[in-house]
Amino acid sequence: MGGGGLETNRLTNGEAENGLHKQVSPASAALANSLSDANDAVADPHVPAKRARLQKDLTFQDMYQNEGVFDEDDEEDSDWEPFQLHKCVDFEIKKWCCRNCTMINLDCNDCCYICGEHRESKILSHGFFASPLAQDEDLIEVQGDVKGLKDVGSQKSVANSSTAIGFDERMLLHAEVDKKSSPHPERPDRLQAIAASLARAGIFPGKCYAIPAREITPEELIAVHSLEHIESVEVTTESLSSYFTPDTYANQHSALAARLAAGLCADLASAIVSGRAKNGFALVRPPGHHAGVRQAMGFCLHNNAAVAALAAQAAGARKVLILDWDVHHGNGTQEIFEQNKSVLYISLHRHEGGQFYPGTGAAEEVGSMGAEGYCVNIPWSRGGVGDNDYNFAFQHVVLPIASEFNPDFIIVSAGFDAARGDPLGCCDITPSGYAHMTRMLNTLSGGKLLVILEGGYNLRSISSSATAVIKVLLGESPGCELENSFPSKAGLLTVLEVLKIQMKFWLSLGSIFVNLESQWRMYCFEKKRKQIKKRRRILIPMWWRWGRRSSLFYFMNGHLHKKSK
Repeated sequence: MGGGGLETNRLTNGEAENGLHKQVSPASAALANSLSDANDAVADPHVPAKRARLQKDLTFQDMYQNEGVFDEDDEEDSDWEPFQLHKCVDFEIKKWCCRNCTMINLDCNDCCYICGEHRESKILSHGFFASPLAQDEDLIEVQGDVKGLKDVGSQKSVANSSTAIGFDERMLLHAEVDKKSSPHPERPDRLQAIAASLARAGIFPGKCYAIPAREITPEELIAVHSLEHIESVEVTTESLSSYFTPDTYANQHSALAARLAAGLCADLASAIVSGRAKNGFALVRPPGHHAGVRQAMGFCLHNNAAVAALAAQAAGARKVLILDWDVHHGNGTQEIFEQNKSVLYISLHRHEGGQFYPGTGAAEEVGSMGAEGYCVNIPWSRGGVGDNDYNFAFQHVVLPIASEFNPDFIIVSAGFDAARGDPLGCCDITPSGYAHMTRMLNTLSGGKLLVILEGGYNLRSISSSATAVIKVLLGESPGCELENSFPSKAGLLTVLEVLKIQMKFWLSLGSIFVNLESQWRMYCFEKKRKQIKKRRRILIPMWWRWGRRSSLFYFMNGHLHKKSK
């Protein structure tokens, strides 16, 4: 989560989310820039001068990354005249914001060019089950189902259910107050879309039961965060709008929402460890895995997973595994537990050599102060990784280490921003992929598993993925096995890198590394041999080819000349 933090830290609050969305893709960045420039030109005839001043404030890195854009602007400004803008004063580019992924679209498009969602989508009422195209579907049935969520905190239990859900509507009050061109990705709609999908599937209310909501106490928080951090979150109740970082907002209700989220996670962990629930899903926000000991960042206020881990240990769990599959590295969780041998932290995340937010989580970060090996980072070197890469990493790194660690309790920091179609993660995990990872983890620690919502900003993707995960918690099969478990080349190299580092700390990884490395060397040798054969067959020396042609030319000319005599 928090995909744009590195870029937005140099911007003002009003510009933060534009920078965040520009990170998505070159196409969406170009569209957003063109729309913004056109509107600015209409509203203010002095916009070129303002643009020049803005360029002076940007860093060298900004200019380097946008070199083509700056060159283009210089060409346009060279022959600019004020009267040119007066000709189009009445011109206005209309646009709309996608309800599903928050991307900006031109008014002439009825469907989002990023995710394909219709501009009149009912995703917020239907969740994943909404049609991305139809707008005339009857809402009466869905509204009746979702209405039951309002009093879900008072629901005592559901017969024959062992899966607990943590949810409270007051967490929807945490929202960005400042009005911007597009909504903040971490918005209340995320919980509403997931709740709508669970209601439509008859899962919640229905097959799961809710635990009563409780605010976390200062005594519980102080075990995770510094006093200064706790006070900095609480002081936001005095302001209508405030920001910890340009991409991490708060309003007067945010502190309450953060206390409720942490309290629900702590109580779910205690209930599972004590046997009052078999497993659970924390449908909470704001998210938490970027929140460190002293700092709120990356959309996160309190670290919910860390609070849950300590609550589980207080309830009797000696060893806790935190598996983080959010597309961003959980730098806050790693900071809190990097010197703790009783909590094993494993993260699979997009890294790109430290260029992807938050920049931490390299494979070499293994823990410290006698707890080396208890931080396991699997850093993908590029975007686009999907089910096969994650399944391969699970089989060769996650499961062997987890089995050797033998945890009493497992927490999943379940960000769904690595899902297919997410505007910030740009990866390719399907709901089936998340379901299979959940099933593999469920075989450990006697099935004592708590899944905590972290990131994920495509409403259709997060609602379908969360529904698939909860179905596995309820005992349903994740579906057919993945057809092709072969990883991408980048995925294989990442796993080999992690194995080479972590095999120093985990005995079970030695043989796995040797086997994989030998297979990789054999593959490279065979590929090189085939290339050599192909080169010998096709690449005929140029002097030989041209020599034959010239000989044929002279022969034909000479032959024809003699015949003409």
